[in-house]
Amino acid sequence: MKTLLALLIIAIGSLGQSSSYVPINKVRNWSWECFWLIQGCFAWLIFPWLGAVCSLPDNLSLIALYSSVPVWKSILYGSLWGIGGLTFGLSMRYLGVALGQSIALGTCSAFGTLLPALFAGTDLLHGQGLILLVGVCITLAGITIIGYAGSLRTKGLSEEEQREAIKDFALTKGLLVALLAGVMSACFALGLDAGQGIRDNMAAAGANNLLAGLPVILLVTVGGFITNAIYCLYQNTKNRTFKEYVQISAGDKVNNILLCALAGLLWYSQFFGLELGKSLMTDTPVLLAFSWCILMSLNILFSNLWGLVLHEWKGAKPITLVVLGIGLMVLLFSVFFPSLI
Repeated sequence: MKTLLALLIIAIGSLGQSSSYVPINKVRNWSWECFWLIQGCFAWLIFPWLGAVCSLPDNLSLIALYSSVPVWKSILYGSLWGIGGLTFGLSMRYLGVALGQSIALGTCSAFGTLLPALFAGTDLLHGQGLILLVGVCITLAGITIIGYAGSLRTKGLSEEEQREAIKDFALTKGLLVALLAGVMSACFALGLDAGQGIRDNMAAAGANNLLAGLPVILLVTVGGFITNAIYCLYQNTKNRTFKEYVQISAGDKVNNILLCALAGLLWYSQFFGLELGKSLMTDTPVLLAFSWCILMSLNILFSNLWGLVLHEWKGAKPITLVVLGIGLMVLLFSVFFPSLI
C-alpha cells in the first residue's frame, strides 16, 4: 500500500511538471529569455524556498541547517543541471513537447539513476543492482519506441505540416540539444544524492520524514538558477530585450507573471512529489534507487499525452500512433517493474 501511495504522489508531481510548459505557451510579448528567467524565479527560488522553510522543525533555521554540513556539492551539481535546464527548453522548441521531453528525459533518467548507484559502489551486474539496470533498460526501450514513433511521424509530414505543428521544428538540431539536456539534467539527481547529510540533520532535529528532503531541492535549484540567470541576462543584453519586462501593457505584464508563477509551481511539484514519494520507499531500497527513473518515465508519459492534446501528432498515420501507444505502455510497465520483483 505504501508503494502504491508513493507512486501516486510521484505521478501527481509528474503530471504537474509535464503540464508546466503549457502556461508558457500563453505568455505574450516576451522573448524566450524574458519568460524563462521570470518562471525560473518562481520554479527555482520562490517555491523551493517556501517548501524548504515549511519543512523545518521549530528548533531549526535554514541558515543553521545549511551551515551544519557542506552544501557546495549540491549547488555545483545544480549549476550543471542548469545547463540541462536551458537546453531542455530549447529541445521542446525544436522538437515539440512530446518528442523533446521524451529524448531529453530518457537520457536524464538513465544517467540520473545509474550514476548515483555507481558512485555508491553498487554492482549493476548482480542482485539489486541488476534489477536497477534492467529497469533502466526497460525505460530506455520505451523511450526508443517513442523516438521511433517520432521519426515515423516526421517522415509522414511535409515540411509545412511539421512547422504548423511545431513552429521552430528542426530534427537534427533538436536531437543534439535534447541529448545534451538529458545528460546535464541528470546532475539534479546527483545534487539530491549529495544532500543526504542535510536529510540526516533534518531527521535528527525531529523534522517530518515526508518533508526532510525539501531543503536539498532548494540548494540544487539555486545552483540551476544561477546558470540560467547568467544566460538569460546575457541574452537580454545581446538581443536588447530588457525593455520587454516593462514596456508591455499592464494587462500583459500581469498575465505573463501569473502564467510564469503557475508554470514554476507546476514544475516544482515534480520534485516536491519525488521527495514525498521517496520517504515512503525507505523499506524498498531498489524502488528507492529507481525513483528518479520512475519520475522521468512518468514525465515522458504525461508529456506525450499533452503532445496529443496539443495536436503535435496531428496528421500522423495510424501505425505511428500504434507505435507511440506501445512505447507509452512499455514506459508504464517500467514504473511498476521494480515492485514486481
